[in-house]
Amino acid sequence: MNTTTRTTGRTTQEWQAADAAHFLHPFTDFQSLAKKGARIITRAENIYLWDSDGRRILDAMSGLWCVNVGYGQRALIDAATRQLEQLPFYNAFFQTATPPAIELAELLAEVTPPQFQRVFFSGSGSEGNDTVVRMVRRYWDILGQPQRQVIISRHNAYHGSTMAGASLGGMAGMHAQGGLPIPGIVHIGQPYWHEHHDAPPGPGQLEAFGIEAARWLEDKIAELGAENVAAFIGEPVQGAGGVIIPPASYWPEIQRICDRHGILLVSDEVICGFGRTGSWFGCETFGFRPDLMTFAKGVTSGYVPLGGVMVGDRVAKVLVEQGGEFAHGYTYSGHPVACAVGVANIRLIQQLDLVRHVHDDVGPYLAERYAELSTHPLVGQAETCGLMGALLLVNAKSRDGRGRAFDTALEVGMICRGHCFREGVIMRAVGDRMIIAPPLVITRAQIDEMAALVTRCLDLTLADARREGWLR
Repeated sequence: MNTTTRTTGRTTQEWQAADAAHFLHPFTDFQSLAKKGARIITRAENIYLWDSDGRRILDAMSGLWCVNVGYGQRALIDAATRQLEQLPFYNAFFQTATPPAIELAELLAEVTPPQFQRVFFSGSGSEGNDTVVRMVRRYWDILGQPQRQVIISRHNAYHGSTMAGASLGGMAGMHAQGGLPIPGIVHIGQPYWHEHHDAPPGPGQLEAFGIEAARWLEDKIAELGAENVAAFIGEPVQGAGGVIIPPASYWPEIQRICDRHGILLVSDEVICGFGRTGSWFGCETFGFRPDLMTFAKGVTSGYVPLGGVMVGDRVAKVLVEQGGEFAHGYTYSGHPVACAVGVANIRLIQQLDLVRHVHDDVGPYLAERYAELSTHPLVGQAETCGLMGALLLVNAKSRDGRGRAFDTALEVGMICRGHCFREGVIMRAVGDRMIIAPPLVITRAQIDEMAALVTRCLDLTLADARREGWLR
């Protein structure tokens, strides 16, 4: 097809050629994409996208976990326009501030857990987690314990792609490029049952595993010496790692361990925040009380870039009253346009009652539809948390319902993702886990539409596996 887009007059092929010549995409094999040609997305509305060939796509990933209020929200567009006309930019250096930054800081203090009254703004979640590294080490330095440098994270976690963010993350492929992790960051295992056990959990086993996985933190603290450990950081649900939902017992035990040893607890809410899990923040869903909390994505629903760190009373008191100058920050900390959109976005979430909508209505309904998908011959596990979901693709599902893993070299998840793109739904493949995080404005009827598309793509993937003789 040689469709011409309305806005510029370029054909899809012309866009693809220009893209291949000049645009280096994130997390991409540049040469492979240049040969294939990028899919050109030209417009969006509600939970749908359209490409340059006019095909409609249901966006089951909210862009990149971020478009919580859906596309085309006039309140956010108007907020950006007004602020661009009045004050498009000023910085927060030189002891200055802008009204949108102050207003958003106030609003964030209102919607976050009660221990958070202060915020440090960044431009992204990656920058926010860089700030966490600087801030926790500065905190202990002020308290006269400069040896407390080590931050503990988890394997398969994702905390950004900057040097510090990628180091905090536990993804081997990222660490293999660039000499990562940087010193002072170590990792423990993730609370993912199927990584450690072949059979599905029996009665009570999952909760016992949650305690066991949390105590890997205590083991690591004992190995390092508590006097050397600054903080533990984790996502309430590991998003980019494959929507790894921990047992209910996990986070309360993590909290107990951090409290016992006096180390700071950091919740990375970049994906889980602003209603995604059915609470305003994931730490509320899982029942723990962090000292620091990074956010981004959902704070503006991705309309403009913005991130930051909510700083709890324990840390803020030391930084403010004893710390002097904190030699850290960004040109775009508290960008007035981004903050104006953040204010409009949070107020829209409140106005539409989206957190309750997820908790009481579409979140439980998604769980119901995913339970139905668990009967598919390729699905060994289907689980959800709020409006996050994962399907584990398996080979020759056994009587226990789980089945055996496919050979990783087959990249069955990527095959399924390819069918999704062709059939008009965006899912993400993390290995053989197919994951979703649709906009919070999704309706039950749209969940039905999404489930039908996902079923179609599972059927097509199953047909591929049978044709190639992969099933055993």
